[in-house]
Amino acid sequence: MKINGKTANEIFNQIRSQIHSQDLLPGTLLPTVRELANELEVNRNTVALAYKRLIDAGFVMSRGRNGTIIREAPTSVEMEGSVSDIVLKDLASGNPAVTALPSLSELAEHIRCTPGLYGDQVIRPDLEIVALDWLQPDLPSCFELNLTNGAVDAVERVLASYLIAGDRVVVEDPCFLSSISTLRHNRFEAAAVPVDVEGMQIESLSHQLRAGALAMIITPRAHNPTGFGLSANRANQIRTLLADYPHVLIIIDDHFSVLSTQDYYHIVPNSTRNWVLIRSTSKFLGPDLRLAFVASDKETSLRLRQRLNAGISWVSHILQDMVAGYFISPQFREKIQVTRKRYGDQRKLLVSALKSYGVSVSDVHDGLNVWVPLTQNSTAIVMQMAQRGWLVRGGEAFVLDNAGAGLRITISEMDATGTEKFAASLAQILTQNGQATEPRNK
Repeated sequence: MKINGKTANEIFNQIRSQIHSQDLLPGTLLPTVRELANELEVNRNTVALAYKRLIDAGFVMSRGRNGTIIREAPTSVEMEGSVSDIVLKDLASGNPAVTALPSLSELAEHIRCTPGLYGDQVIRPDLEIVALDWLQPDLPSCFELNLTNGAVDAVERVLASYLIAGDRVVVEDPCFLSSISTLRHNRFEAAAVPVDVEGMQIESLSHQLRAGALAMIITPRAHNPTGFGLSANRANQIRTLLADYPHVLIIIDDHFSVLSTQDYYHIVPNSTRNWVLIRSTSKFLGPDLRLAFVASDKETSLRLRQRLNAGISWVSHILQDMVAGYFISPQFREKIQVTRKRYGDQRKLLVSALKSYGVSVSDVHDGLNVWVPLTQNSTAIVMQMAQRGWLVRGGEAFVLDNAGAGLRITISEMDATGTEKFAASLAQILTQNGQATEPRNK
C-alpha cells in the first residue's frame, strides 16, 4: 500500500483510486491517522478529514479502535419474487394473487387517454382528484402532491434529496428488502429499530434518534416481512418522540393502504419540517402497473420535483389514465372489498392452522405475509420444507441487527386444503429441528 499526498483531497483521491483499481481490496486495514500523518509528514487533522470523506462516501468504514477498513463490495442483492418455472408451491414470493389483479382488458375499458407531450400537466386532473380523496382524510395539515414510479422510487428519490453517503436512516428490523437495497446502494447507514406487533419499539427508536439519525422510513400497516402494523398507542408514542427531533426526515410507506384491515395512524408531529406519505398501487394493480402518490411538505415536494425533472421522468400518462379510470369505475370499491376480505381470510386461515399444530405465531397480521418467529437460523427449515414441496422465505435476508430469525409465508395463493397440509408439515419440521411447539389442540 502506497499513499501519497499533502492535502485531504489528495489523500482521499489516492485511496479512492486504489480501491477502484483493486490495489486496496475489501477488508484491508488502512494505517491509523497517526501512522499515515507521520509517514506523509502532514497534520493529523488532514488525514482525519480524508478518512471522514472516505467514510461519508461509503468507500471505507470505521470500526472505532479496531481501525478503518475498506468496505466489502455487495456480492448479491436480495429481491422479492421467485423464478417463474419453479416446481414447488411458492409461498415465498411476496406477490399479490394474480387472480386478484384486474386484467389489462378490464383496465382498458376505463381509459380516456390522450397522448402526453413534453410540457403537459404532470398529473392528470382525474388522477389528482383520486389522490386527494385518498390522502386528505388521513393528513391533518396541508400538503403537496407528486407522482413517482412506485413506492421504492419515491423513497430513494426523497432520501437522495436530503442525505449524503454515511448518513444514518432509521428503519424497521426486520426490514423490507427494497429499503435495505436502497440504503446500501446509496451508502446510507441503517439505524435498525426492532419491531413488535405494535410497530417500532420506542426505546430503540429513541436511542437511534439520539445517536444522530437524520431520516426514518416507517411502515404504518402490513409491515413486510412481519405483517405487523402500528397500534394507536404506539403511533402516539412515536409522534410524541419525534416532536423532539423536528429536523428528522420522516418517510411513511403505506404500501398496502386500500387493502389493509388496520386503521391508519399518522405519526408526523406538527413540528416536523420534512415528511412524506407514500401510497402505491402495486398491491392491487400488480407490480407492472405501479405508481405512487407522494404527499409531502412544500420543501420536500420541490426537492422531489427537481429530481423527477418532469420533462424527462414523469409517470406515464397512459398508466395514470388507467389508474384513474379504474379508481372511478363503478366496480372498484367492490373489487377492493372482495380482495381485502380474501387476503384477510387467508391470513386468518393460516394463523389458525399453525396454532392448531402448536406453532407459535401472532394473531396480528396484515398484508400478504405471515411471520413465523424462530429461535435459530432458518436455513435448515427452508431446505426441509422445499423437500416437501413448499417454498418459503428465510427471515435472515430481512434482518439487520440481530432482530431474530423467522420465516415469511406469503398467503396470497393459499387455499384451505393447502394451508392445512402446509401447517402440518411446518409443525413437524420445527419439532424435528428443536423449535418450540405446543401440544396440538385439535
